[in-house]
Order: sequence, then C-alpha cells, then structure tokens
Amino acid sequence: MRAVCLIPARGGSKRIPRKNVRPFMGRPMIHWAIRAARAAGCFERIIVSTDDEEIAAQARSVGAEIPFMRPGALSDDHATTAQVVHHALEQLAAAPSGAPDRLCTLYATAPFVRAEDLARGAELLETHDFAVSVTRYAFPVQRALRITPEGSLDMIAPEHLLTRSQDLEETWHDAGQFYWGRTSAWRSSPSPLCARSAPIELPRWRVVDIDTEEDWALAEAMARGGLLEPVPSASR
Repeated sequence: MRAVCLIPARGGSKRIPRKNVRPFMGRPMIHWAIRAARAAGCFERIIVSTDDEEIAAQARSVGAEIPFMRPGALSDDHATTAQVVHHALEQLAAAPSGAPDRLCTLYATAPFVRAEDLARGAELLETHDFAVSVTRYAFPVQRALRITPEGSLDMIAPEHLLTRSQDLEETWHDAGQFYWGRTSAWRSSPSPLCARSAPIELPRWRVVDIDTEEDWALAEAMARGGLLEPVPSASR
C-alpha cells in the first residue's frame, strides 16, 4: 500500500502569527512534525500543503515535498482539514504517480507526535477506514459547568450533580495530532471522527493543541520538561 503524509501549513494563522515556522525549542515548529514522519518509516512521500513560500522553503530543508501550492481559497480561517485533504488528493491523482492508497494528515503544530504512534495508525488501517489520535478528558465531561449571562454557575448535566466521578463513563477527545485514512474513506466521508475510525490512545501529558499563546507557553514548558524526542544527529 502506498502511503502519503500530508502536513497542512497555511501562512495566515491569526491567533499565533506565523506559528508554523515560529521557532520552537530552537527549530521552526513544522520541523518537529516532518522529522517524526520521516522517522516513522511508513510513508512513501511527506508532502506539505501550503500557500506560503517561507513555509515551503523550511519544509524542503528537512526533506518534505511541495509538489503543489495551496490556493488562497483554501488558506483562510474557514477552510477545513477535509477540504485541504480533498485538494491534495485531486492534485496527486492528476500526477503521473497517481493518488496514494492511504493518507495521513499530520498537523504542523504537533511537536510531541511520535513516530511509533504514526506507525501504529498505519497498522490500524488494515481493519478500519480511519485511525485517529485521541486522549482522555482530564475531568468528567458530565460534570461540566457553564457561566450564565447573569454571572452564575449552572451544570450542563444537572442529573449528575451527585454522581461520583468514578461512576461516570470515561470520555475521550481528538488529540489534534494526526488522522490516518484510506483514500477511499477520505473521499466518501465528511470527517474521520466516525464509527469506522480506530482510536490511537495518547497519554494526556504529551498532548497540547497549540492555538493560542497560552497553548504555546504550555508546550514550551512541556518540552523543557523532556517530552520532545531527541533529534537524530543525521537530521537536517
């Protein structure tokens, strides 16, 4: 089976400007995702989908390909991951080598992604259409609170007011690292978060979705604590 890693990395991020190439622990952020994909050993190609020449240059410098540039219509705040995947598959299908059998979407801002997790996702596609990185919620979602317009607290599920946390069902959420999928499934499904998806369970202590400066500061603290995998000396 031919497998491609697709890393979406647009240039116009708003909440953290230029976050895909902003230095993170001495390297442009996107380098961490690319080096994990290379170390996984399960991809025929590692492709970055971007509209930005600087991001493209940084991706090429560590071994990724930029066989096409992403159009502006798919590079704004409203473009979805699925739209970016479909565009990439169309571009690859039109090339002489054709579309891959499997595609893994790996986010550029996932510095704690590990090669063995990516490889595990490839294995799970033997029995599932998708494989998605997930992690446990740190607190029971059934005990969630909202703050009302009047400034008071209100339980979202008041029937669980007195339920012990150990008696509540454990829940999981998307870890925001990567999504494996068969090409046929990407083309026919609106989302990899479906009943045909296999979970790749990650511990909470190495999951952070970097969307804000607060997230970035947390990720740096985690990295300083030793959660980044060592960079092989042969890596560029």
